[in-house]
Amino acid sequence: MPHPANAFALVADIGGTNTRVALADGRRVLPDTIRRYRNSDFAGLETVLHQYVADEGGVDARAACVAVAGPVRDGRATMTNLDWAIDKDTLARATKAETVAILNDLQAQGHALGHLDAANIRTIIPGPKAKAAAAKLVIGVGTGFNAAPVFEGNGVRLVPPSECGHANLPIRTPRELALCEYVSTAHGFPAVEDVLSGRGLERVYAFLGAEANDPREAKAQDIMQSCASGDDPRATEAAQLFTRILGTVAGNLSLIQLPFGGVYLVGGVARAFAPYLQDFGFSDAFRDKGRFAGFMGNFGVHVIEDDYAALTGSACHLVALQGA
Repeated sequence: MPHPANAFALVADIGGTNTRVALADGRRVLPDTIRRYRNSDFAGLETVLHQYVADEGGVDARAACVAVAGPVRDGRATMTNLDWAIDKDTLARATKAETVAILNDLQAQGHALGHLDAANIRTIIPGPKAKAAAAKLVIGVGTGFNAAPVFEGNGVRLVPPSECGHANLPIRTPRELALCEYVSTAHGFPAVEDVLSGRGLERVYAFLGAEANDPREAKAQDIMQSCASGDDPRATEAAQLFTRILGTVAGNLSLIQLPFGGVYLVGGVARAFAPYLQDFGFSDAFRDKGRFAGFMGNFGVHVIEDDYAALTGSACHLVALQGA
């Protein structure tokens, strides 16, 4: 059945591999309208959105917001892991929406906080009760890595973007130094994302093979499956090393942003690691800050297990833009 014109907003979450598109009624994403498209099947976002509009019976949206895995500046986004460029004119042309917005995907995740089902939030490290307006931090671990703080003030939520996944990987041990040297051969620079991402997990696994003079490769999905089945000790070792580095980086970002309202891990890789973070040393690495180890207890850490949180955040951002 065709949707009524100008009744809903169109929201999209553009990852490195797939794009999810849906309609939203206010802050609520309509589950029956969610569709997923493989990016490799399309030349760019405009063709994806044309396909979605057609798939939804020629829907005419009143507003549109897309969340993009890449930096956004002056209304234009450049994908970090996909050769697409996106601007507001393209978005308006593709959707015929009167109001359009482009967010970094972590900004969208930040706008979703407080509007997600509590059943989809898994606590890894409990934190003390905080005021509703306390700063928060979202950390995305998926095809890439990024983070964004979430600030509240005078009824307005501010989620500034960053590209911290391309900062230097921290080094605390000789083994981590060896890993940095190993991954730097890919780009000449050992960035956080080179380890803390799906491809990064694969690099950690390959590094352990090189270290053991027994080189083997494995896909991230297979590594996590082996963690569950216990049939490959190297997969478990790779996941443990990954987890400790994730804890170190998350702790560093927490000291920078002071998210007394909580740290929220998001993304497909974060969700896959959620059952293992406690056993694989995340908490110890997160708190391992010398004389600030006790202070780290101020920050609770959670994993958002809602695959569509960025869609909700995009819808919430549009509501705020339109003053509804």
